Amino acid sequence: MLDVVVSAVAGAALGLSLAAPPGPMNAVIAEESVLRGWNSGFRAGLGAMTADACFFVLALAGVVAVVREAPVVRGVMVGVGGLLMLYFAYGAARDANRTFTAESDADDTRGFRKAFALAITNPYQIIWWLTAGVGLLNERSYDLLSGVVGDALTVTTGSPVIVVGFFGGIALWIAGFPAALVAAGRRVDSFAPAVAYLSAVVLALAGLSFLFDAATTLA
Repeated sequence: MLDVVVSAVAGAALGLSLAAPPGPMNAVIAEESVLRGWNSGFRAGLGAMTADACFFVLALAGVVAVVREAPVVRGVMVGVGGLLMLYFAYGAARDANRTFTAESDADDTRGFRKAFALAITNPYQIIWWLTAGVGLLNERSYDLLSGVVGDALTVTTGSPVIVVGFFGGIALWIAGFPAALVAAGRRVDSFAPAVAYLSAVVLALAGLSFLFDAATTLA
């Protein structure tokens, strides 16, 4: 039973390792959260999580590895992702001065679609699945305390428990991160536009980086 809990916690840690680092996905979640409320931020997170679910299925089928062997495909994906990031950066800057309110936008799916489009065209998400994701899917057992105590704790990868823990870690982040931003935004009047402008800068820099990467890859 303890090994099951340890495997679930290890899966959650892997999920957080993918979801938590700063980048374009969290920039979109932050923008949606401070401008439109927790529901919009959470839906944006669901968009990125849905993309990861797609990558999970493709990784199981072995399709993800094709990108590693096809630089042209990777270059095109990077270029599309870069253009999308620049477009969404413009939108974030345009909306930066909007009043913080959960009911400010009638389109409930906007954040979901933005985050999903960015995540599904993000080759670095695929790189994660080719590295850490491979360890998640391969059936192996690891003794965490091997050589330290007699009966070591064991993490079993490739099991339903660690996969559930993985997506549970992502769900924890996409629920907690918007909640923290909303709580802070309600206390500081200038917080929402500041986060929106910062999100625009992050998206713009990421977009330019992606376009440069695409140009060098295709060249």
